[in-house]
Amino acid sequence: MLNSRFCRNTSGSFQSNRWWSVALDCVLSFFVRLLASIQRVSMGWGNIYRRRMKVFSVAIIIYLDYKSVQQREKWIKKSKVPALWEKAHERNAKRVLNLIVELEGLWVKMGQYLSTRADVLPQAYISLLTQLQDSLPPRPLQEVCRTIERELGHSMEVLFTDFSDEPLATASIAQVHRATLANGQDVVVKVQHNGIREIILEDLKNAKSIVDWIAWAEPQYNFNPMIDEWCKEAPRELDFNIEAENTRTVSKNLGCKKTNDEVRSDNRVDVLIPDIIQSSESVLILEYMDGIRLNDVESLDVFGVDKQKIVEEITRAYAHQIYVDGFFNGDPHPGNFLVSKEPPHRPILLDFGLTKKLSHPLKQALAKMFLASAEGDQVALLSAFAEMGLKLRLDLPDQAMSVASLFFRSSTPSNEALKTLKSLNDQRTQNMKVIQEKMQLTPKEVKRFNPVDAFPGDIVIFARVINLLRGLSSTMNVQIVYLDIMRPFAESVLLGSISRGPTVGSSWIHDSPVHSDVESKLRKLLIELGNIQKILGIQVCAYKDGKVIIDTAAGVLGRYDPRPVQPDSLFPVFSVTKGVTAGMIQWLVDQRKLQFDQTVGDIWPGFGSNGKETIKVHHVLNHTAGLHNAFDPIGENPLLICDWDECLKRIANSSPETEPGSQQSYHYLTFGWLCGGILEYASGKKLQAILEESIVKPLKIDGELYIGIPPGVESRLATLTLDTDELNKIELPSTFQPVKIFQIATSLPVLFNTLNVRRAIIPAANGHCSARALARYYAALADGGLVPPPHSSLSQPPLGSHTHVPQFSSVNDTTKKRKGKDVAATEKLKPKDHKEKKLYDGRESSTESLARLVNDTSSSAGKTEISSNDHQDDIHNMFSNSRIHDAFMGTGDYSDLVLPDGKFGLGFKRVTSDDGSLVGFGHSGLGGSTGFCDIKNRFSIAITLNKMSMGGVTANIIRLVCSELNIPLPKDFSLSSGMDPVIN
Repeated sequence: MLNSRFCRNTSGSFQSNRWWSVALDCVLSFFVRLLASIQRVSMGWGNIYRRRMKVFSVAIIIYLDYKSVQQREKWIKKSKVPALWEKAHERNAKRVLNLIVELEGLWVKMGQYLSTRADVLPQAYISLLTQLQDSLPPRPLQEVCRTIERELGHSMEVLFTDFSDEPLATASIAQVHRATLANGQDVVVKVQHNGIREIILEDLKNAKSIVDWIAWAEPQYNFNPMIDEWCKEAPRELDFNIEAENTRTVSKNLGCKKTNDEVRSDNRVDVLIPDIIQSSESVLILEYMDGIRLNDVESLDVFGVDKQKIVEEITRAYAHQIYVDGFFNGDPHPGNFLVSKEPPHRPILLDFGLTKKLSHPLKQALAKMFLASAEGDQVALLSAFAEMGLKLRLDLPDQAMSVASLFFRSSTPSNEALKTLKSLNDQRTQNMKVIQEKMQLTPKEVKRFNPVDAFPGDIVIFARVINLLRGLSSTMNVQIVYLDIMRPFAESVLLGSISRGPTVGSSWIHDSPVHSDVESKLRKLLIELGNIQKILGIQVCAYKDGKVIIDTAAGVLGRYDPRPVQPDSLFPVFSVTKGVTAGMIQWLVDQRKLQFDQTVGDIWPGFGSNGKETIKVHHVLNHTAGLHNAFDPIGENPLLICDWDECLKRIANSSPETEPGSQQSYHYLTFGWLCGGILEYASGKKLQAILEESIVKPLKIDGELYIGIPPGVESRLATLTLDTDELNKIELPSTFQPVKIFQIATSLPVLFNTLNVRRAIIPAANGHCSARALARYYAALADGGLVPPPHSSLSQPPLGSHTHVPQFSSVNDTTKKRKGKDVAATEKLKPKDHKEKKLYDGRESSTESLARLVNDTSSSAGKTEISSNDHQDDIHNMFSNSRIHDAFMGTGDYSDLVLPDGKFGLGFKRVTSDDGSLVGFGHSGLGGSTGFCDIKNRFSIAITLNKMSMGGVTANIIRLVCSELNIPLPKDFSLSSGMDPVIN
């Protein structure tokens, strides 16, 4: 018996389970308050008083009964305790059932719902409340016949040759009789109870008042979204004409009248739905189907019905309704199903009065939430919440994922109800403890704290269905793994439009005006590449002579995210981040807070040891520090890259492999931590604060350039995927072991899609930006730091319009984590005669400087049509150094700070043309995203994409644009280059 386990698992002590006692008190209290207020208007004050007394007396009796059992179990043998509790559950379940039958209306619906929750309620309640599904006391036959004749306009003799006196089933709203039409067809006739409409509507009104009061008294129990949704949908359930149309719609959607040959979809479901014969507001006539009730376990066994298969097929039918059709039955309790008697036994779906229609965006968001839960993808989960309008009051992604996983958990047999309930209670307690610690709330405050700020009513019925399905499977004593059964249907709604690419229509390219002829040609190229599945989502933005000539977004945000890419979408760009980090170092030097030839150990406490005493800032920027293999977080523990302080500590304790300045070896990850440590110790500020001050604010690109995303931007994030067709073509840096290529290439998208990595500070690899923000950055650098005019007004939403500004902890918070070593130590370790080496004080270079070329505007070849709406407001320069280009590229006076003929300057990768001449600088990232500028031609371009490849898409785009503008094609993007930029 269930109740024996119920007590034995608690060591014979019901009282010791405080969680059950508290839950019982809360339920009984709510039950009293709720039921005491119903029928206030329709039944008269005298009747109301009698009903209140009845409710209070029953509730008090149940409460005192359980309390007395708690006391009695202390004085009897442990072997008799299970039987004691079993009898108590049986007594009190009868009391609840009798009360609900007497009250009717809305409370029958509540009882039906509880009767399906075998996963959380004692078996005694399930057994008795199951009667509410279809075995309520019937209404008199005379009343039924009058309703039929009134609604259909004919006498019973005209309508039927036979009509069964005894109903097949009686439920909360109607009862069902078997009959034979005049034409000989066997049918069932569903007849609405007289007066039930007024009772239901009045119950809803009073329930709404009670819920409002509870939300005021106990804010953490705000059920308003649920009762509001029920108030909206319940009246529709009372009109059988609507139910008839719903039945036809679901039957058509599920292909119930089609053969297997006609429906070839992998997601076909095998269920039956009766045909509609006739309907009115209160009478519904349907095709008769001979079936077995789901709660008739004995008959199911006699007919050899596979209960597991039946419940799985019901679950698949609901997954199809929800995710594929976006139109589903909201009331899947056991009374609304039969099983056909003839083999192959198939589920028969009944009663489509309560249905829900989902908008296409909401359907996609629900599918995304399901798949995010299945894959543990916190970014996708938070994005799905935002898309469906579910808002949280605080940022707790781990707890959000925990709740989502619990919601889609596999069902459990009814005999595990106690274990399930205890698990749910423990999970809630743990989540509230985390909230209490994060919000620094007192125990009293946390009880009143509701972590949900806005709950969309549209998903209330969806949540009800999932819980009812879980209860159904528990009642049938079968286990359903929802993540397996429902997944193909959730995937189909997201993959359906994605797989078709540009063939869907012009909407594949974001609807924005064309800036130039070259942009028109670019969009045609993108469609061509999209049609052959080389593009999933992409942004391209380019500047010429300080103005926007291209700003195009196309495709979708991810493999399971069919939302269109927007100009302000944020793409992870891997090593493109290095170009941004280098810009911050250059800015700090320009601010005279740092020197290129300064020893890092003089800036960074504890760094100058283990052979690193001679490493200088310019060694770090030029990839000649010898620390390219300082440690391997990807191989050791991938999540180590999220621990900023630990990574800095390991860098400080590492030893160089080569003599600093002797060999250029690409520091694919360590570059970021080296630069980050230098930036923070030299400035006394957090890296992200420096990013805001040096780049984001001057360029007015707020909300579109991050190194480590802040909470709140998840809905704009693109998700990485891998172009598996080109996997074998990817060439990684020599520092990678060849045998690890496949592992790294396949694991990086997964790793860098995680929320922990996206939020981490990894200045070499996890920048998130839009192409227009990145292109504007390089446009400014191409002009020596001169901030371009405001971005094209044709690009919507406007660049810099996001008001979300990340909050940074003070530098003191960082230094506390570093064992008391504060930034002041930096000053103590600096030489007393520390002065800035003036490499930008006007001294002429001994060689021709590329910086002179910035003033040559005669080379603006290529036809462009620029919007005239750009303005010249608030333009200023990010740098004061007139030789800043030489500093970027390691030329002129800065040539002695870099390795001759190396690929890198001071932080940036040098861009050369096919003839070997140096034309600019930039940085590309693994998979194809890139950003660079051509100084002489005052040209900059940025490409961000989420389908990682060896760079073929990027090269095709740059070749087209350079050809149209008649400017030199960078060697890295030529056909013979081997596509090196995707690695850098």
